[in-house]
Amino acid sequence: MPMKVVNRVAEVRRAQGLTQAELADRVGVTRRTIISLEKGNYTPSLTLGLMLADALALPVQEIFALVKER
Repeated sequence: MPMKVVNRVAEVRRAQGLTQAELADRVGVTRRTIISLEKGNYTPSLTLGLMLADALALPVQEIFALVKER
């Protein structure tokens, strides 16, 4: 069965009071990248996923999950 990566970036970012631009600055990407990621249109590289987890001070597993596609 096909799998896809889902994320809680928007939820976690908002809970921490960060804007998309602030999070983008923390990890060295554009705001557009954060927007695409939050919309589910972009799956980050492992490096970016780990950088996001570090910037949000959470284990990567609390932000990203692998789920079966329907």
